[in-house]
Amino acid sequence: MNTLTVGERTYELDKDGYLVDLNDWSVDVANALAAAESLELTPAHWEILDLLRGFYAEFQLSPATRPLIKYTALKLGPEKGNSLHLNKLFNGTPAKLAAKLAGLPRPTNCL
Repeated sequence: MNTLTVGERTYELDKDGYLVDLNDWSVDVANALAAAESLELTPAHWEILDLLRGFYAEFQLSPATRPLIKYTALKLGPEKGNSLHLNKLFNGTPAKLAAKLAGLPRPTNCL
């Protein structure tokens, strides 16, 4: 099992780098996960991560790319809810990487 250390605390990660315990998520954990992906989180990233956490709270699942795009367009408008914007923010794998950084499980229908 992989781990992530943030400050004094160590968190368990699954084989793909997702948090094992979703309750371990915090802003600091998200920033550490992003750093491990060579990514610095900006307000644009946080907007999507907050949206994803809301989606998960409502539906109890992590969306694949297409539902993520549709949900983002619905909540934030078409200028943000499109594949170009999300791919740019999350290195071409928006559903998987954004779910990981938001402390959510890996989307089940993403390869």
